[in-house]
Amino acid sequence: MATPLVSFKNVAKRYYMHKALVDVNFELFEGEIFGFIGPNGAGKTTTLKILVGLLQNFEGEVMVSGFQLPQDHHKVHQLIGYLPQAPEYQAWRSIEDVLIGLGQLSGVSKAELKRRIPPLLERFELKGLENKKVAKLSGGMKQKVGLIQALLHKPKLLILDEPLGGLDPVSRRKVKEVIQELRSQGVTIIFSSHILSDVQDVADRIGILHRGQMLATGTLTELKAKFGIPNDIHVVFSQLPDALDYLSEIPGVTEVKQRKDYHFVLPLDPNQDEDTAVHQLITETLKRNGRLRKIGNIAPNLDELYTRYIESTIQRQEQPA
Repeated sequence: MATPLVSFKNVAKRYYMHKALVDVNFELFEGEIFGFIGPNGAGKTTTLKILVGLLQNFEGEVMVSGFQLPQDHHKVHQLIGYLPQAPEYQAWRSIEDVLIGLGQLSGVSKAELKRRIPPLLERFELKGLENKKVAKLSGGMKQKVGLIQALLHKPKLLILDEPLGGLDPVSRRKVKEVIQELRSQGVTIIFSSHILSDVQDVADRIGILHRGQMLATGTLTELKAKFGIPNDIHVVFSQLPDALDYLSEIPGVTEVKQRKDYHFVLPLDPNQDEDTAVHQLITETLKRNGRLRKIGNIAPNLDELYTRYIESTIQRQEQPA
């Protein structure tokens, strides 16, 4: 089995009496994109700050490429690029000043930065704005500057806290393209986001953090299976059958939802074989003189999966012991 690039083992963090993280465990492997989701206050930023080395007073074990935090944070710093949530810079400095200053702090020479900065400015559509002052930048522009500074020293591990916040749809698409390009170059990426569709678009694996606990990690398919969340069958009739009561008797159908006159959604039991249910649906429809215009499976997206699981988790936690 591959050795993880990053591992968290029983990591806990308190802010006075508040438990920000409770026995968090997960691993990241080289060249993968790990998307981190959870509601406000779940502990996402705390987790990323521990990984960056900004928070050193915690319990448990954190390893990055064989180095342990916080003891080896100087060595880890050389391996990572970090974009904080809502980055801010000195208002009087220009974009180029900011990037050169931060790049030099990461150990890159000024001459080398002069070579690396221009193509990154062009990639993020900031070419020609090198001398623009930070005070004149929009929130989206500051976000792009933050992404560029995180990439200047060509990190092995990229840590991004809400990297798509404040960006317009076109810029979000470009950033997602950059993230996927970096993965193809072997860079490991962990990022948090409230935009779950963006996480679904680019993440190889997903971690769900809630109230300081890592509830689950896995691919979207693995999480769907773990949570027991079914696919739905979407049916569109061109001619309705003589009667519709048979729909509830199709194997595995747990409910019949009529969306429009000829449109129906049939949620399936997670353990039901979908092909068997669809085959019987077609057979029984034809027996009753119905005609089908469309039939297919609707897999839940990350928004639906997350909402259903968090709601069920909260209900379980609130039940009396």
